[in-house]
Amino acid sequence: MATDTISFARGAPSADILPHEAVREAASRALESDWERALSYGTGRGHLGLCEWIADLHGVEPDRVMVTNGSMEGAALLFRHYVGSGDRVLVEQPTYDRTLLLLNQAGAEIAPAALESDGVEVAAVESAAQVGPLKLAHIIPNFHNPAGCTLAAEKRERLVALADEHGFLLFEDDPYRLISFEGPAGTTMLDMDAAGRVIHASSFSKTVSPGVRVGYLVGPPDEIAALAKRAGENYISPNMLAESIVWELCRSGELDRNIEAVNTALRGRRDALVAALEEKIPEARFVVPAGGYFLWLDLNDDVDAAALLDAAKEEGVTFVAGPDFMIDGGESSIRLSFAPVPADRVPEGVQRIATALEKLRARTGSAA
Repeated sequence: MATDTISFARGAPSADILPHEAVREAASRALESDWERALSYGTGRGHLGLCEWIADLHGVEPDRVMVTNGSMEGAALLFRHYVGSGDRVLVEQPTYDRTLLLLNQAGAEIAPAALESDGVEVAAVESAAQVGPLKLAHIIPNFHNPAGCTLAAEKRERLVALADEHGFLLFEDDPYRLISFEGPAGTTMLDMDAAGRVIHASSFSKTVSPGVRVGYLVGPPDEIAALAKRAGENYISPNMLAESIVWELCRSGELDRNIEAVNTALRGRRDALVAALEEKIPEARFVVPAGGYFLWLDLNDDVDAAALLDAAKEEGVTFVAGPDFMIDGGESSIRLSFAPVPADRVPEGVQRIATALEKLRARTGSAA
């Protein structure tokens, strides 16, 4: 048994690619030029300078933006504000496990829609909307967590049209958009929306670091105002110091430089993972992610992902089993995060999974 664990489980980059020097310098500047705002309460909309920067990024007015303590808090605020017990909410399958947790806590009725290699199956969304009223559809368009796929442009256009036609809110959950290895990501559904049916979420946790806990929402002004009011009622103000630091990174150009460095590192890790899987677990079927942190792979039907995870831990490697991201199914699927594993460690990690798979089959008497 290996003594050191290689973890493909956590959706977070390893410490060697965190921009500690850039953040330290930005914090110093924030406490020199923006200290009064950084160290005081704000409003539910967050740091107004950062709101303006985000508004410029998306080509919208600042009153359409609010900054939150990570995009997950933005999602939680939206679900608590907009989704009530019994409301039908469409989710992709698989989808982010915390989304399922929050929607279950809200008492939502979940309407699943399968993912294809180019994003959600639009016919399934259309069918769900025809069966009964949808309150909200949750869509992860770029470098999907956990599936790794990216939503095709024509599907984005159709989803925006369906939201308008059937009167549901389209929640574009897009924290990985700038972690793109093959050039800029596609046009957002927010950009396509003329009917005020899209709320877009993103995060600086992926482009700066998880620890800053700064995300944001962009949407119709009335919805943003209502969400900001609810935020103020819940926590008075988001973390103004963290937001001031992120604002300094954004306006100094350090954010762009860090994104370039992070994308170079993560692309190398993605490439190492794809090559190792093709060599060591040739039965694995997967979409090669064009960005983000994650690769979802399907193994042969004889594999129980939960049992494989137990066997993998004995070999000193971890990942997340597919059923964690599913309402039903995923028993032979696993999610691998390449973000925390340096490229030179990836082949060893995949070899440990392959060894665990071989030993599991030997114990159960199944064959590839």
